[in-house]
Amino acid sequence: MATSDSDSSVNGRVTRSTLPRMDRTDPPGYLQRYREREARSEGTPSAEMRDLERTESTPLYLRRFRDRKSGANALEERVPVWEGQDLGVTNAYSQITKTKEIVPESPEQAGAVLTTQVHIIRHGETQGYSTESGLTPLGGWQAHRRGFDISKSIKNDEQIRIVCSDTNRARRTAEGIRRGLLDGLTMWDRTAQISEVTSLEEFRNFQVWTPEGLRDVTGAFRLYKKEMEKYERVALGDRPTWLVEMDRFWSTQAGGADPITLWTQVPMLNFEPPSATVRRFWAGIQRIMAEHPGDRIIAATHSGPIRVFTINAFGYDAGEPYNTEEVIVRMMSNKSAFIAYRNRVQEVMVPNLEELPDWWAGLSGRALPLSLRAEG
Repeated sequence: MATSDSDSSVNGRVTRSTLPRMDRTDPPGYLQRYREREARSEGTPSAEMRDLERTESTPLYLRRFRDRKSGANALEERVPVWEGQDLGVTNAYSQITKTKEIVPESPEQAGAVLTTQVHIIRHGETQGYSTESGLTPLGGWQAHRRGFDISKSIKNDEQIRIVCSDTNRARRTAEGIRRGLLDGLTMWDRTAQISEVTSLEEFRNFQVWTPEGLRDVTGAFRLYKKEMEKYERVALGDRPTWLVEMDRFWSTQAGGADPITLWTQVPMLNFEPPSATVRRFWAGIQRIMAEHPGDRIIAATHSGPIRVFTINAFGYDAGEPYNTEEVIVRMMSNKSAFIAYRNRVQEVMVPNLEELPDWWAGLSGRALPLSLRAEG
């Protein structure tokens, strides 16, 4: 009789050899843990069932509202409060804007060392642009958070110089950044010398000429509205050029478009040219470096000049900076600078202001500004 490999013949009888049993009577570990969780939650509906019930019977807006109250995900966090006022936005929205910065090569590789780091920061959310108003509660929170975030990178005994534009919203932002720096340094148990806030004309917003002199484009809004109403009411005749250009600027915003893009792309005779604001920014940085060598610089200013500053560095428009978004400028010992903004770092040569062209040279008469014309 034929026998299988697992059988053996003893005294003519076939016997089956004893083999180890391979079947398991106990469940695997993952199944045991699953059953334990089910046993602990017995009597309560599973998460899947709860999600199914909400999906089938609960409107989306109501599910999101309940989520925010329960704290189950990022949208569920409590609405932040700043200085006793509800900011009215999620906690994630109120955080500072972060850039995934591309780190340039080390100073040893570049053959230069860092001499000054500059943070050029747009002001926080403002109450409006039709008046010279300050920040909203959210804007104050944004400024404080920006200062707190910068404090993480400050070393012991570092010197920090804080400057701003001469507008109320920029000064309030600079003051909020300073408070955030102080709070952060206290938390990290570090010491640093932080200056008081100083306004510098080099970091002011782009200007527009009016009959009352040069004005910030928002500071001239009331005069613009008053003059426009006068011309429309009494039909005085043709409007002056500055009023036509101001009307074009503010009508662009009223129509839902971007007036800053208009300023960067359309030449206007009564508006400060974008290239002039870039020149001013470099002049302000070099002025502070000369007066306070080695100090870190924090400048609170406006979106228009910041935007053209980055356009000049990158060669393209990276977009409008958000409230309290920053551009980082690292000044190197070899007269170069690394400019970091929105996931890109560009190395540029620091302009020698003494060598920049004088566009009025060789001109005379009415081609010159009134202040440069020869007397008599």
